[in-house]
Amino acid sequence: MLSLEKATELNAQMVEEASLLLHEKNVCYAMGAMAAHFGEDPEHWQAIGMLHDYDYEKYPDEHLQHTAEPLRAQGVDEADIRAILSHGYGICTDVKPETNLEKSLFTVDELTGIIQACARMRPHGITDLEVKSFMKKFKDKRFAAKCDRALILQGCELLGMELRDVAAICIEGMKAHAQELGLQGTES
Repeated sequence: MLSLEKATELNAQMVEEASLLLHEKNVCYAMGAMAAHFGEDPEHWQAIGMLHDYDYEKYPDEHLQHTAEPLRAQGVDEADIRAILSHGYGICTDVKPETNLEKSLFTVDELTGIIQACARMRPHGITDLEVKSFMKKFKDKRFAAKCDRALILQGCELLGMELRDVAAICIEGMKAHAQELGLQGTES
């Protein structure tokens, strides 16, 4: 099983861009919270979140086409590779998310972008962000416009969960790491 330490080490070999590293950390911590929700191992799910965009910086137009073989060569488990590939379902892979881990990653990847954008607009950052505020921003298609809302809703449907419930879990997961994520706000 992939550890967070190993995932971080592997990721460092491929990813240097600060904004991509921050995105991966957002996904990492949201995935840890999703794991706790499903009674799974948070560190394992965090490791998948940390490594999910492994090849994106070097191959943005061929995302996930340069992931499986290098990770396999590094001894990453096939189930973990499959989970990483599944977050590109319908976009750049045909690996359909089937497990709660895969469905969560598929959903959380885009969702954390909107949560991060919401938190950055608030004086206290994510520390006092409530789901109600998130939902208001989610409905505004111009806010964090690059985040694919249809994909997030598709992921929630795959999980059999309401958007507000998934968002609440992710907000709490990211809130615990507000300082590291730069989401503590200007007045905290």
